[in-house]
Amino acid sequence: MAIKQLNASYVVNEDRILFRFNTQDQAEYRLWLTRRVTLFILVASTHLLTKKLEQVHSPDTAKAVNEFEKAALIEAAKTANAGSTDYESGVQFPLGFDPLLVMDVSCSLTKNGEKVTDENSSKAVDFDDALSIDFLLPGGANLNLNLPNNLMRAMCLLLDQLRIQAGWGEAVLSIKKDVEIEPVVDEVLKKNSPLH
Repeated sequence: MAIKQLNASYVVNEDRILFRFNTQDQAEYRLWLTRRVTLFILVASTHLLTKKLEQVHSPDTAKAVNEFEKAALIEAAKTANAGSTDYESGVQFPLGFDPLLVMDVSCSLTKNGEKVTDENSSKAVDFDDALSIDFLLPGGANLNLNLPNNLMRAMCLLLDQLRIQAGWGEAVLSIKKDVEIEPVVDEVLKKNSPLH
C-alpha cells in the first residue's frame, strides 16, 4: 500500500486525534489516536531514527543530525504548504467508514523488510530506510505500515503539532536498566497545562 497523503486533526470532544491517510488506489484509513498512543509514537520514532543514525555517527552527533533533519522537514513543509492541495478523501474504506480506536501501537526498525527485534539484531545491522509501525485495533486486528523515514518524520511533525494544541505534555524516553532501553511514555506536564 503506497501512502499518498496524511491528515490529522485534534477533536476536542473526543480528546483524541483523528488520523487519516489515503493511498494511491483511493483507499482511506481512519483511526482514533489517544494521548498514550500519540506520545508513544512520538518518543519511539525519535528513539528509533536516532538509533539508526548511530550506526554511522556518535550518539551525540546522531541526535544532532536527527534534530537537523526534523528542522529541515519543518522548513520544507512551510514551502510545500504554500501551494498545498486539500486532503483527498478515499472512495474505499477497507476498515470501514467510521474511525477505529487504536488500542496499542509498536514501532520497530526494519532490515530487508523484516522487523528488527532484540533477538535478531546486532550492532552491525544495516537498517532499511523505513520504520515499521503496527496499530493494534479492536478485536485483535493489526494494521502495519512501513513508513520511509521522511514520511515517518512528517507524520510525527503533524502529531507533535496536535499534541501541543491538545496540551498533552511531552513524551520522554524512560531507561530501564543500564543496557536495556525501552520507549516507555512518561508524560511531563508543564505547570500551565490542564489536567484531564
